[in-house]
Amino acid sequence: MDIKEHFKLQIDLLETERKEDLEQYKKLMSDTSIEERKKKGVCWFPIKLENVTYDSGDRIVIKISRDSATSQSHSFSTGKSISLFSQSGNNHEAKDNAKAVVNFVKDNELTMTLNQDDEPEWLHDGKLGVQLLFDESSYKEMDRALNICMSSEDKELNKMKKIILGNESPSTSKIYPFQLPQLNDSQNDALMHVLAADQIGVIHGPPGTGKTTTLVECVHQELKKKQQILVCAPSNAAVDLLTEKLSEKGINVVRLGHPARVDEKILNQTLDVKIKKHQRYKELKAIKQQETLHRDAARKFKRNFGPDQRRERKALYQEANQLRKEIRSLSEYISKDVIDNAQVISCTLVGSTTPMLRGRRFEVAYIDEAGQALEAACWIPILKSNKIIFAGDHQQLPPTIKSIQAAKKGLEYTLFERIIDHKNVDKMLKTQYRMHKDIMAFSSKYFYDNQLDAFSTNAEWKMFDDDQPMEFIDTAGTGYEEKVNPESLSTYNIEEANLLILHLKNYLIQLQEAPNNIGIITPYSAQVKVLRRALYQSDISDEIKEVININTVDSFQGQEREIIYISMVRSNPDGEIGFLANARRMNVAMTRAQKKLVMIGDSATITRNKYYAEMFDFVNEIGAYRSAFEFIY
Repeated sequence: MDIKEHFKLQIDLLETERKEDLEQYKKLMSDTSIEERKKKGVCWFPIKLENVTYDSGDRIVIKISRDSATSQSHSFSTGKSISLFSQSGNNHEAKDNAKAVVNFVKDNELTMTLNQDDEPEWLHDGKLGVQLLFDESSYKEMDRALNICMSSEDKELNKMKKIILGNESPSTSKIYPFQLPQLNDSQNDALMHVLAADQIGVIHGPPGTGKTTTLVECVHQELKKKQQILVCAPSNAAVDLLTEKLSEKGINVVRLGHPARVDEKILNQTLDVKIKKHQRYKELKAIKQQETLHRDAARKFKRNFGPDQRRERKALYQEANQLRKEIRSLSEYISKDVIDNAQVISCTLVGSTTPMLRGRRFEVAYIDEAGQALEAACWIPILKSNKIIFAGDHQQLPPTIKSIQAAKKGLEYTLFERIIDHKNVDKMLKTQYRMHKDIMAFSSKYFYDNQLDAFSTNAEWKMFDDDQPMEFIDTAGTGYEEKVNPESLSTYNIEEANLLILHLKNYLIQLQEAPNNIGIITPYSAQVKVLRRALYQSDISDEIKEVININTVDSFQGQEREIIYISMVRSNPDGEIGFLANARRMNVAMTRAQKKLVMIGDSATITRNKYYAEMFDFVNEIGAYRSAFEFIY
């Protein structure tokens, strides 16, 4: 492979993706009224200011709400960049706005953290709204990394590029093999593989096989010889999970990143909180108070004042500015000291571009969920590290790509998949601890060469003794045809949703104990709304409703539920299945279930696809087939 040509192609594909992403954003935002943007789910207006507080890093946190009577579905979610604005006109780039990051959204309430130090002067003037922003910074950082890779003549980097792209074979060092009792055989094999690797290692972790447990042990063992390790992932959720598990192991982890994007459970591991616990923080706080006093005193002078007052005001501002320099210097020292003393630095892939890591080199970096990471994003931590360990599963969710053209030309092909295809350097984890063996079996057969084994504890577990762990309810012949939402163009199927809730209601009656949790998964956002409405209108108890989560496949990645229902939605005479054609997404959906999996779909529509034809045969083989007519008459 010509390495320069490879990076040139990646740069072009990333630019194609950026343009498509921006174009989609402009279609949502440009030349549209606030009412139109509200309908599209990218704007809340008007909103009520509930309260203003400060987080652990003294950042401004604002809670807002919207009128539930006028609420529509929306695209706001944790970690999204947004703009808080005050206006009465149509211009979405109004003068009075402040950038922020969403902390969390629930129903009609949203909490955000501002990206600025001072509270906006117009915050209490009314006519407030929030809307989504386009995130240009991630593209800039990924493009920068690709350009460095393309043009750099650094000897070590060039060697790493050749190994990762398949032009050279990686080397290993001899190590004394050992077994950790808390790991199974395949996990111990993966550990030995990681410790012996000189440049790259790959851990392939199918659903429920304890990938996170294995990674934590790998990091723990590596730290016996290495001073500091970088741990990254494409998503904040994946970084937070690893941070939590590493910290539980007694490892000193510093989580970098915007506090709004960090899970509350690991706030003590964030840089902000660790700075507050630093021995010199009181000194920093005292200087900040002095600076505020001087600046406030200077601002008290009125417009009409004499030369003496002018001199006094100037002196106060000079003193405040000098204190501001001291604050900056001491803040930088404390931050550096905290990071220097950390055993592990954790952040997202793009987050590793932070100035706090500039010039810092790591002996080893871990990239988790690498099967979901764009290649360009992976090169960012690779540029900072002597050795890279990839972990993930290329048979689960791929990276999110908006440009069909870029995806077809190779942007969807991850480094994780590329390395597995080129080199025999991956170790697969083979014992799964999540699912009943029947739920696992088809996934193991279709995606993992029948190599997965269910652990004894979960191999036979069920919700009750005579239960069938897996069911496929066939709606063929019922006339339950799909429909398309004219605004969102998302597909839904009302009759299928009603059948699902009916089956769930009847199934719950059979249970001796209420389930701990239930997941209802569907590929389509319109069907999510239909299902939520059907559940809300049902007479299922409020206690049970509280433990039911209804969402799309992407929202369930990395999670598990005792009971999973899957609404496939598609039912048409042409055999068109849209999102369902991505078998990897269905693999994620099916493997979220622990004890009970119920799939509802139209076999006449879906089995024209090879994957679903094989799945349908499997369902019949194990006696899991049911007809919808059993439940509706």
